[in-house]
Amino acid sequence: MAQLPTLSGVDVVKVFERFEWEFVRQSGSHMIMVKDGEIASLSIPKHREVAKGTLRGLIRSANLTTDEFIEKL
Repeated sequence: MAQLPTLSGVDVVKVFERFEWEFVRQSGSHMIMVKDGEIASLSIPKHREVAKGTLRGLIRSANLTTDEFIEKL
């Protein structure tokens, strides 16, 4: 398993867009993404640095592996 880099919330959104997740709205300091066929939505904090545990949870919620996520960087 590869080590996750430190990314901003905006950078995380850009990576998930490569997996066909769509940014739909911003609620406070969180950006909400949805994908057709997925029950869950992703709530990504719009921070300069997204905590690695938070990022790992988002990747898991999107049914991806960390290796798949890092390949799309």
